[in-house]
Amino acid sequence: MTEEHVSGTGEQVRPAVHTEPQLDAAITKKVIQDSRRTHPHPTLQVGPPPILLLASEPESARAARKFVREYVGYHVPEASEDHVETVVLVTCELVTNSIRYGTEPDDLVRVVIDADDGRTRVEVHDPVRRRPRVRPESDQRDRGRGLLILDFLCHRWGVTDIPLGKAVWAEVTAR
Repeated sequence: MTEEHVSGTGEQVRPAVHTEPQLDAAITKKVIQDSRRTHPHPTLQVGPPPILLLASEPESARAARKFVREYVGYHVPEASEDHVETVVLVTCELVTNSIRYGTEPDDLVRVVIDADDGRTRVEVHDPVRRRPRVRPESDQRDRGRGLLILDFLCHRWGVTDIPLGKAVWAEVTAR
């Protein structure tokens, strides 16, 4: 069993071992038959998946916005338009920063999303360990405001080292 880190906490945890009680063959057969009747393809995922791989190019920010809008709209249909648009903006900032500062040509960026009726968490993984840093405000630059936007819009955000780079994550509380 390997140790894992909980994103944003630095805490080490061991994966839970899940065991199920043994069912007798007749019950198992009935459950499978009932499942096939109501779900003809029970192994197929319903709705948008929680992970999107993107090329490290500026056009990928548009794909990330579309992905997040569809994911939250499907998995949390009661989410307010304000919440969805905030998550879209946060995702766009994370992806843009990752592409601009955390990738080389031909690298991939991974977007991972998790949403429920209380909050939406977005992680953007890239292959560079260099951590983002907040720059002083300046009228001389047209860049460098992404992390200030995260500070303003997010309940919390942070950076976690992953085996091949880093994950910058942000949580937006439902409104």
